[in-house]
Amino acid sequence: MDSAATPLAQAVDASASAWQPHIIAFVCHWCTYAGADMAGTTRRIYPPNVRILRFPCTGRMSPLFILRAFEQGADGVLVSGCHPGDCHYVQGNYFARRRFAVFRALLEFLGVDPRRLQFSWVSASEGVKWARVVEEVTQGVRDAGPISPWGRVQDHGRLALVRFASPADQAGRRPGEDERAPVLAELRRAASELLSSGRISRLIGYGESSLPGKIVPVFLDNVADASVLAWTDGCSANLAAYLPAAMRSGKVGIIVKSCDSKAVVGLLQENQIRREDVVLIGVPCTGVRVNGRLASKCFNCDGQVSPLCDLSAGGARPAAAAMGVQVAVPPDVRDADVGYIESLPLLDRWNFWQNQFARCLRCYACRAVCPLCYCETCIAEKHRPQWISTSIDGKGNTAWNVVRAFHLAGRCIGCDECSRVCPANIRLDLLNRRLAIEVERRFGYRAGQDAVASPPLASFRQDDSEEFIR
Repeated sequence: MDSAATPLAQAVDASASAWQPHIIAFVCHWCTYAGADMAGTTRRIYPPNVRILRFPCTGRMSPLFILRAFEQGADGVLVSGCHPGDCHYVQGNYFARRRFAVFRALLEFLGVDPRRLQFSWVSASEGVKWARVVEEVTQGVRDAGPISPWGRVQDHGRLALVRFASPADQAGRRPGEDERAPVLAELRRAASELLSSGRISRLIGYGESSLPGKIVPVFLDNVADASVLAWTDGCSANLAAYLPAAMRSGKVGIIVKSCDSKAVVGLLQENQIRREDVVLIGVPCTGVRVNGRLASKCFNCDGQVSPLCDLSAGGARPAAAAMGVQVAVPPDVRDADVGYIESLPLLDRWNFWQNQFARCLRCYACRAVCPLCYCETCIAEKHRPQWISTSIDGKGNTAWNVVRAFHLAGRCIGCDECSRVCPANIRLDLLNRRLAIEVERRFGYRAGQDAVASPPLASFRQDDSEEFIR
């Protein structure tokens, strides 16, 4: 009798050919790895779908590892470590908890099923819990199904037609030239005084280019050059991006709008500049225009001169006592766009962002213009190991845009320069805004407000929320 035809043999063959999820578990050496070992020595039975990679601490776990696991075909990822307060390195899992909370929100915004990325605390004595966690995670990933090739549209028949909810009428808040003229005169006078007195060796400001109506950054070293300064609604560039390099040659003066001054706060927080080596000239701003439209970032900005500024070119500065105080602001119009994307099914979100990322040229203009991207060697240019592919393909483009957004989590001040200069018109501003919302909701932190505050992902509270951790 042919055994292959028996019901038992057919059941075995069907079971062997059935899809099983592949799950990567990044676990800490001191607790979860020992807990998994205990589950084995006590003969606990649990699904064999998890492959363990051991790390010294969850604080050592970079989100890049999670991205690489998905790129290489993992259907799910589990990150597990010591319970808070039991970390062998004292605080590692506290920092990890904050990073993973934000990273999880980013992936979900991109359309990754949250069942594919799970976190847990498992101690060395919790072999039973480890077995239960693996069972639950495996079942969740099994319910989510096989992961489609990473970095590709999953269903061309369900491409989301996204209709952004930002106001269509953006014609308001445009001052006449007579309103800007006094500000410009004050700017030129202040620049002349600072340069002639030797208080600064260079001034960073705005000037007209050879193209009619085009405003570009200018660097002034002489008093005679002050006349080239300009102040129009085309002064959109965030000049703080030039500060770290410019300050190598001496004390620098810089013209800052409200959003630019927030970037200066970020640079001060991260010790990239010294406050005594920069003179801030604040200008009241009634909004800047990009392609003839009022920039989205301007709708919820009062345009006041920051109290951080040393000088004010028109318009009074708020009291210095107000520094670091988070005041009520109108709703951000970008929030409507973020909310719309979050209302889409996960598959439609994924398809939308994959279509966005597919246009990426890897020109790195977003990096070049960002005032908080100051690393001399970017991780996108490191090759030993190479975490981000330099190829202009789905995997490489997805990795680059995810890493760029996460790198700015809790740091981005919402100047939207990355979105403005992107030649492919990718909505990078929405990625940044979604993470800013998550950081403020979880940690009560708004970037660019207080130069002495600790950045949210470089600090922690013992009572931070961990509702997403098993």
